[in-house]
Amino acid sequence: MTEHTLLAVLAHPDDETFGIGGTLALYASKGVAIHLVCTTNGDAGDMPAGLLEGFKSIAERRQHELHCAAEALGLAGVHLLGYRDSGMAGTPDNLHPGALINAPLDEVTRKIAHLIRQLQPQVVITHDPIGGYKHPDHITTHQAATAAFFAASDPQFVDELPPFAPQKLFFHSISKTYLRLSVQLMRIIGRDPRKYGRNHDIDLLSLTEINFPTHAAINYRSVTKVRDHASACHISQGGATQSLNRKLMKWLSPKETFMQAYPTPQEGKISTDLFENIP
Repeated sequence: MTEHTLLAVLAHPDDETFGIGGTLALYASKGVAIHLVCTTNGDAGDMPAGLLEGFKSIAERRQHELHCAAEALGLAGVHLLGYRDSGMAGTPDNLHPGALINAPLDEVTRKIAHLIRQLQPQVVITHDPIGGYKHPDHITTHQAATAAFFAASDPQFVDELPPFAPQKLFFHSISKTYLRLSVQLMRIIGRDPRKYGRNHDIDLLSLTEINFPTHAAINYRSVTKVRDHASACHISQGGATQSLNRKLMKWLSPKETFMQAYPTPQEGKISTDLFENIP
């Protein structure tokens, strides 16, 4: 796989690790050139004041952590689009004029399509249609990356670079096994699964009711230590510690799951390689 390239188009610093870090580390270890497009700076993330020492802002700290994680995972390049983190739905950050969700979608699409033409990946990965846990930035990133995947190969798409057609588009989807286990564990310890996360703004129960098909499952057991190292870089987002359910999932089945958006996958088949049938 020395000549293959994979492009991950994600919303925030830490999505590359907490979401698909195992997959990225695995393919990097096989010689695939892994590039990341991060659409926002992570401005809206919570952070203990002590971690801001030496940094001008939350965004600067989080970008520092992102580059640390990228090095740990073995990424070949990180490409920041520079939009502001929009925050969860209904928060004041939604109203900031620089927030990703307030940017023209075609503008974001053009930037990603240009990078696709420049980097020429065979495989592109982005968030699923609901952004994993319904985060507005994840959803916008999904929409722009999906449009860019097809725009990059369109001769009528105006850009300084010639058209290029990636061969596969995948959406990362949260494992339903992981979600159901998380719901059960929260109930066991007396917590409400509708109020998950550091800010209690994620409804895990509603996510278990959404059923995206799994077309690929990537086992990253061989690179779990690499993924853990990258996770520890995101100390401001709790990456240095792991919840009980995450530890159990890593031990039981260290896999990341994907829905294949293009081309139409073979019904009933779950691939173990995102580059299957790509020479």
